[in-house]
Amino acid sequence: MDMSLAVSQRGIFRVVEVHGDLDMATVPALGERILELVSSGSRHFVVDLNGVTFIDSAGLGVLVGALKRVRAGGGTMRLVCRQPRVLRLLQLTGLDEVFVIVASRGGLPGALEPPPDEL
Repeated sequence: MDMSLAVSQRGIFRVVEVHGDLDMATVPALGERILELVSSGSRHFVVDLNGVTFIDSAGLGVLVGALKRVRAGGGTMRLVCRQPRVLRLLQLTGLDEVFVIVASRGGLPGALEPPPDEL
């Protein structure tokens, strides 16, 4: 399966919705898109993985790389995910301790508002 991305703005957050497979063949598009958004001044991101049907180590790698880029620019990145397979992989790799992960966008602290120290 292919991957598609949809980017929207919600408050100060860029919301990147990912649908399909996040694997070695498709991850460059996600990495490039986040890099473009960071380069254009976006600092706060929500990556919605609820539409992801498959993720491999390359997918995890692009998420970690994106997090590093975003943090280097003083920003934040949160994941939205309720897909059992994806969540299990995040837990097995310990990345559930690295990312803020919630099941829905409504579950994010402040409903997509930044933490007070980031205002």
